[in-house]
Amino acid sequence: VGLLSAAHCVGMCGGIVGALGFSLPSRVRERPHQLLAFTLAYNSGRVLSYALAGALLGGIGVALGDGWSFVGAFLRTVAALVTIAIGLYLMGIWPRFSAIERIGEPLWRALEPLGRRLLPIDSLLRAFAFGLVWGWLPCGLVYAMLLNAPAQGSALAGAGYMALFGIGTLPVMVGSGLVIVTLRNLLARRLVAVLGGGLVVVLGLYSLLTQTL
Repeated sequence: VGLLSAAHCVGMCGGIVGALGFSLPSRVRERPHQLLAFTLAYNSGRVLSYALAGALLGGIGVALGDGWSFVGAFLRTVAALVTIAIGLYLMGIWPRFSAIERIGEPLWRALEPLGRRLLPIDSLLRAFAFGLVWGWLPCGLVYAMLLNAPAQGSALAGAGYMALFGIGTLPVMVGSGLVIVTLRNLLARRLVAVLGGGLVVVLGLYSLLTQTL
């Protein structure tokens, strides 16, 4: 699911990824290895927050299951139905499924100020801490996956379940962060600006000539 949610992740967090990249010091943005390190730090914190939430709900699932034997079967049924709902959502058949994001809005209002206090991001530790906060951003897909966590059988399994989901999102999230900043750095170069501007001038001249001939 994490790998297949690329379009959702870019639409949901693409702007955040770009803003985080641009807010980094120029010494970081202009050095690919440092930019990669900060991008991985952001996303490592995000994935860890998913794992923590998965552990919490996985533990709750175990506690409920120990008390009532039918709970385990019920949770597995819910997990199966939620998985179907996620598939329909990713197919674009059930876009209103994202309304589940409202569940986490009160928690996000409490955590969002913590993220602001970490700005500007000038160290890997701050980037990691910001990622921990970012991971609690209301997201319908994350919340849907969390509804499956109680059915995993233990807190550790719930944590692993959500961690694997988060790891699945890394290629597109890390890749988009690197591409956005690298593209901006490229477009900021004088030669690229001159070539791009020159191409636009040529197109304008061509359009003018076709109108007058």
